[in-house]
Amino acid sequence: MAQTKKMLKIENVSFAYSSFEENENPEILKNFSLEIREGQFLAILGQNGCGKSTLARMLNGVLLPVTGDVYVDEKNTKNEENLLSIRQTVGLVFQNPDNQIVATIVEEDVAFALENLGMPTKEMRERVDETLKAVGMYEYKDHAPHRLSGGQKQRVAIAGVIAMRPKYIVLDEPTAMLDPIGRTEVMQTLEKLRKDFGITIILITHYMEETLNADRIIVMEKGKIALDGTPSEIFPISQNDFDELQNTVENQNRLEFLKKQAEIIRDLGLELPKKLDNRKLHELIRPLISENPILKIENLTHIYGENTPFQKIALSDINIDIEQGEILGIIGHTGSGKSTLIQHFNALLKPTRGKVYVEKEDINKTKETAYKTRFKVGLVFQYPEYQLFEDTVYKDIAFGPKNMGLSNDEIDKRVRETANAVGLDEEILEKSPFDISGGQKRRAAIAGIMAMQPKILVLDEPTAGLDPKGRNKISNLIKSYHNSHNSTIIIVSHNMEEVVNLCTRVIQMTIEN
Repeated sequence: MAQTKKMLKIENVSFAYSSFEENENPEILKNFSLEIREGQFLAILGQNGCGKSTLARMLNGVLLPVTGDVYVDEKNTKNEENLLSIRQTVGLVFQNPDNQIVATIVEEDVAFALENLGMPTKEMRERVDETLKAVGMYEYKDHAPHRLSGGQKQRVAIAGVIAMRPKYIVLDEPTAMLDPIGRTEVMQTLEKLRKDFGITIILITHYMEETLNADRIIVMEKGKIALDGTPSEIFPISQNDFDELQNTVENQNRLEFLKKQAEIIRDLGLELPKKLDNRKLHELIRPLISENPILKIENLTHIYGENTPFQKIALSDINIDIEQGEILGIIGHTGSGKSTLIQHFNALLKPTRGKVYVEKEDINKTKETAYKTRFKVGLVFQYPEYQLFEDTVYKDIAFGPKNMGLSNDEIDKRVRETANAVGLDEEILEKSPFDISGGQKRRAAIAGIMAMQPKILVLDEPTAGLDPKGRNKISNLIKSYHNSHNSTIIIVSHNMEEVVNLCTRVIQMTIEN
């Protein structure tokens, strides 16, 4: 009897999302075929919108092909009787952890799937503890997920899937919200699972460096495979070595070959792997005491759930001066309080103790000062897409200026100028914000804040989850806004290269034991 072939197999799959608009039903995957062997580490790259996330959802039956077939160990996902077994075999970690977390306590969330599988309590307890330790979240096992940072939530979501010990794990941008150390830890965890348990890893990422230990890389473009090979075939050289080679007169033949390879990568919206210049980053990390800061944080402490069993000190005695015209980067490990800190800048959160001053005014003095501050300090959240809520993109961008009491002519001018500045075409303004692409949603949300022309613009992880081309667009947009409005920009980011390229000064936050 022939041995059963254990693999994921996609055969001639095409898929298109349904649309409310007639004649608007573009295929996301086009006659797509791929085989993934058991025990393999496959990395998938490609620009936003090329079909990577759609492919991920195909692999465990969340989405079904319009044409073609997907097999998990020879079980067809189109057969409804196979779906429970398939979803136990193929674990899927989504791009946004909020879409995956269901319980009110971290350890209960990780145990959720194990309970549904009927696992004995003793074994489940051991599995939950082991998994939380593997992703560095054991000390948070009794915490409420909604009180965690974005990166911490992501680790919990990964733990919930890893705990089931599936044969295949599909991860859709799992490290997008993690700091560099957190990303490294997650990658090491995945490699350990692969070596110790033979788990097949399918990793979708926009970080080129995360693909270098893979067995195989595929690069997708417009629903098809554009490149397929080993890491050394896809990336024959790093950006650092390429830059150094271009400064020499030797090896001209190799240089020409590498230039062609680099051009192919760039044409696909990607970039060569690159090592960070840590020296430049460390030079940017410095304190500042200013006689006339535009934003001053004085002895700021914030405690969640003070005097309750769930008390958590998020910030402790923080002092910061921020000058007019700075581009300030705020970095630090996941959970160090970065997102909590910036929500104090426009009075979304009130300090447990301490003061926040904008242009020398205590922003929490009255409800009126807090309200006025929100027009001076614009905050773009970690997932800016969640800030969209109106019927059309135009109305969404106009919402802030309208609440400022501006005239209709001024509102219209600001909406159209800002939309143009962020690269949104006129026809998009009349569309629903929920019918445009992910990258367009992000730009629309940023435009809604920029249209108010705040003196201080605060962005929390503005490029997380974007491909290199998308990251460059947002970075250029931030630079352009800074130059045209002489505004103060504050950026929270885990992307150290972005921080080095954009910021004039950096603050590093730490986690207190």
